[in-house]
Amino acid sequence: MTADSGPVDQPVGHPPGLPSALAETLRYGPFHRALHDAIAHRGLSLARLRAHLEQQGVQVGQSTLSYWQRGLRHPEVPRAIATVRALETVLRLPVDSLVTLVGNRPQPRLPRPAFTELANAWVQTVPLLAEFEAVPESARANADLEVLSVHDTVLIGVQREQRSITTRLVVRALRTGPDRYLAVHQGDEGSVIDNALVRPAEGCRQGRLRRQSASRGLAFELLFDRRLSEGEEHVFSFTVVDDTGGPTPGHHRTFREPCRGYLLQLACNRRTLPARCTKQFRVDTGATPVDVEELVCGLGGVVSAYFTDVGPGMAGIGVEWN
Repeated sequence: MTADSGPVDQPVGHPPGLPSALAETLRYGPFHRALHDAIAHRGLSLARLRAHLEQQGVQVGQSTLSYWQRGLRHPEVPRAIATVRALETVLRLPVDSLVTLVGNRPQPRLPRPAFTELANAWVQTVPLLAEFEAVPESARANADLEVLSVHDTVLIGVQREQRSITTRLVVRALRTGPDRYLAVHQGDEGSVIDNALVRPAEGCRQGRLRRQSASRGLAFELLFDRRLSEGEEHVFSFTVVDDTGGPTPGHHRTFREPCRGYLLQLACNRRTLPARCTKQFRVDTGATPVDVEELVCGLGGVVSAYFTDVGPGMAGIGVEWN
């Protein structure tokens, strides 16, 4: 999307070697198409582009570059201007050619959906979450929270099964009032979800919990000790124990809104290490993963993936076994 930066009175100059199609896109936009075409013209992968930017002293996530060139997100002004200028240098574009397309006005935030409106990412959650909507506080709980940071630690057993997931979140209240968080868990193939347990830790206690055997689904409330004030940040953590499934294919988390940082760690049994682990992102459940990166599982059995400015979409680690 192109921000409204006013009319352009003078065309931007272009080097002689710039293709006419790219020159035209740089002149009229939109930003994401111009960036995509410029990357294609240079013949750089996103990984190589990111490496070049780091040499310019600019740190930016590969997933962020992917969102920008696909139009899923737009650079934030003024924070991203230095990154956009570095892109112009690396991609050998005229000065201000991309900056002009970014514009001088940040995009307005769209209203956040209520929790059941998010169920499209996992169709089975619709009946599972229906009764939570009967309580207004539950219906809007997650819609009034901005997720700033998530850390998932997944423990994998000797039979390659997912044994537990410990999650720590940092959230911020977008308005005064939210006092809970609604969480959803889906067990791996073969999981007996009726045996799964939720163990709240700091910052929360368990509220209502509902299960759905057919989809191996679990939905539960995590209640805070008070209603948060607008702008207030809150840290809480919990563990889901679900150790009855078969060999795990890995772990993925769905983000409906961009999140500044997501750290995912798989702790494998050292007697049964995976043959391959990959960092993955996909825009929805059925989409082909993009931005796939090979990960190293160390001798201690821990493999980690860190995502910056992640979402909307699904981020995680895919696992292959011998």
